[in-house]
Amino acid sequence: MDKILKLLKKHYPEACCTLKHRSPFTLLISTILSAQATDKSVNRVTPELFSRFPDAESFAKAHLTSIEKIIKPLGLYKNKAKNIKACCRMLVDDFSGEIPRTIAEMTRLPGVGRKTANVVLGNAFNINEGICVDTHVGRLSRRLGLSESNDPKKVERDLMKITPQDDWTIISHLLIAHGRNVCDSRKPNCDNCFLEKLCPKVGAKSSSSE
Repeated sequence: MDKILKLLKKHYPEACCTLKHRSPFTLLISTILSAQATDKSVNRVTPELFSRFPDAESFAKAHLTSIEKIIKPLGLYKNKAKNIKACCRMLVDDFSGEIPRTIAEMTRLPGVGRKTANVVLGNAFNINEGICVDTHVGRLSRRLGLSESNDPKKVERDLMKITPQDDWTIISHLLIAHGRNVCDSRKPNCDNCFLEKLCPKVGAKSSSSE
C-alpha cells in the first residue's frame, strides 16, 4: 500500500474534494445532495440553494417545495429535500445549529450515513475517523487487491488497516481521481497506468484487450 499511496500522491498532487463549499454546513448539504448525482451537477444548484437557505435554521423553516424546486435537476429530489429539512431541524434542536464532530453523532442526522460523515469530518475538520468509500474507491480497492469485498463498510475497514490514519481522507480523493482519469469502470487504461506493475487487475478488462 505504501508504494501505491506514494505514486497516487505523486500523480495527483491536487486531489481534493470537488464539491464546492464554504463551510462545514454547506459541505454537509452538498454531500447529501451528491447521492446518485455528480459533483458537477451538485455544484450547479448549490449557489442558488445556499443563497436562499444559508444555514440550518433557514432550511429547517423552509417549505419542502421551495427546496425541491431548486434541487429537482439532481434526481431523488423529494427524498433529498425531506432529509435535508429533517437533518437541519435536528442540527438546530440538538446541536445548536453546529455540525457535530464524530461519526456517531453525525450518523444520527437524517440522510447522513457513514460515507457522508467521513466526507464532512475529513474535509471540513481534518478529522480522520474513517475512510469514504464510494463506487470509485470500492472498485479500485478490489482491482488493486486492497479488499475483496463489495460491502463499503468492509472495504473501509480493509483500507483503514493498511493506510496511515493521516491519509484516511486523501486516499479517497486519490483513488477517485485515478478512477476518473485512468481506471475506468468499463475500460481501464491499464497500458498507460502508473500502477500497472503493482496491480493484480482483479476483475479488470483493459481497453487493449477489447
